[in-house]
Amino acid sequence: MNKVKLDEIDHQILDMLIDNTRTPFTDIAKKLLISAGTVHVRVKKMEESGIIKGSSLTLDYVKLGYSFIAYVGIFLEKTHQTKFVLERLSQIPYVTVAHITTGKFNIFCKIRARDTTHAKNIIFKIDDIDGISRTETMISLEESINDKRRLMHTIFNEL
Repeated sequence: MNKVKLDEIDHQILDMLIDNTRTPFTDIAKKLLISAGTVHVRVKKMEESGIIKGSSLTLDYVKLGYSFIAYVGIFLEKTHQTKFVLERLSQIPYVTVAHITTGKFNIFCKIRARDTTHAKNIIFKIDDIDGISRTETMISLEESINDKRRLMHTIFNEL
């Protein structure tokens, strides 16, 4: 896998887009003293190389009534059931992230729910999936760090 080379202009463009993916290319161009066409070409190049994969929208889940977050560690009866279990987990919309892991759990996932009763129902659905022997749940009291920019700047400094 080839590492893609980025220069300081690319870093600055990414920095602005991470802050707000809806920032117009013309605004980025003005701040960087380059043309909007240059921004467009560079973003297109980063999309084609796979560095930029789409864009995302950040929602305030609390305002939408989904303030409860829990992490569920899943133990499988047999590891060959991993793909089957992941397919079933993907059918539960409240399972927002799932990782195949080493260590204590075979799969580790994040769920988002309205409240504890809703979370309990989601966890029971997970428990009912064939191939799962048991689960362990950890409730998130607060998301304290969620900072993509810090990681991005560290990566840029290492390049």
